Amino acid sequence: MTPAPKPVLMILSPVYNEEAVIPLFFARCRPVLVELSARYDVRLTFLNNASTDGTIAQVHAVRQQWPATRLISMSRNVGYQSSLQCGLRNTEADVYVIIDADCEDPPEMIPTFVARYEEGCDIAYGERVDRPEPLPVKSARKAFYRLLHRIADDDIILDMAEFSLFTREVRDAILEENTSFPFLRAAIGRVGFRRIGIPFTRQARIAGVSNYNLWGMSIFAIAGLLAASTLLLRLPVYVFPFWLATLAVLGGLHVATGSAWFALAAFLVFAAYLGAAVSFTALYVARTYKNGLQRPNAFIDRRNSIL
Repeated sequence: MTPAPKPVLMILSPVYNEEAVIPLFFARCRPVLVELSARYDVRLTFLNNASTDGTIAQVHAVRQQWPATRLISMSRNVGYQSSLQCGLRNTEADVYVIIDADCEDPPEMIPTFVARYEEGCDIAYGERVDRPEPLPVKSARKAFYRLLHRIADDDIILDMAEFSLFTREVRDAILEENTSFPFLRAAIGRVGFRRIGIPFTRQARIAGVSNYNLWGMSIFAIAGLLAASTLLLRLPVYVFPFWLATLAVLGGLHVATGSAWFALAAFLVFAAYLGAAVSFTALYVARTYKNGLQRPNAFIDRRNSIL
């Protein structure tokens, strides 16, 4: 009797100019891949965000050691989240793992994720309890995600990033969302299913330099807020009674005292409210317009891919 095929475990790793990182990442991953190969058909897919260094050559070198290695190269740098979405759309597996190649999220945790999956969980994710970065940045990051958790329209899993394992069913549910700005951690919280967080301390980057900076993190935070919450769109309605009351008070003080300062204050309050309301509406209309176009967020450069 022919033995049943092993379930496919797909490890997706986004990379951008990680020439120095990939050999070290694979050296950490290889014992994990060998261990899991006893029960799974383990495949490793790098998601190349149009790297300009020797990243592709390093992936080919990994493939010489682990033949079940694939490479999906984007035709341009579409960003981390869109490259992940492209990888999920263009791979087939029973179980998916997402992990960064810089080893800030340790590959040695993957068997723990798999064990939780084998116990019945649909999603196992790394719960970041600490990370090696300056205290102000760490505090700002925690404050942002707790704010997002409170104002999001759907569930946001605290202290979770993309380092996770999930089933094909979860992947299919995530891909039902067709948005111009994928926000995977919010999508995972939105779709539900049985999930478990595994606490860990994020490690220092194994080599190279990070592609994230303060500006990039700020843009990501704003876009993530727009993707996860409609509070800014609803905020003018909530503020409206207080705005009218403030205008009435300032107008009354102007009439009573004849002071131009109260008139100026009333004008500024009036302009600030209208400006904010129009700006918030414009942001969501622009996002809705882009989503309505239903353009793909990424295109595959097949010449520089291993499919």
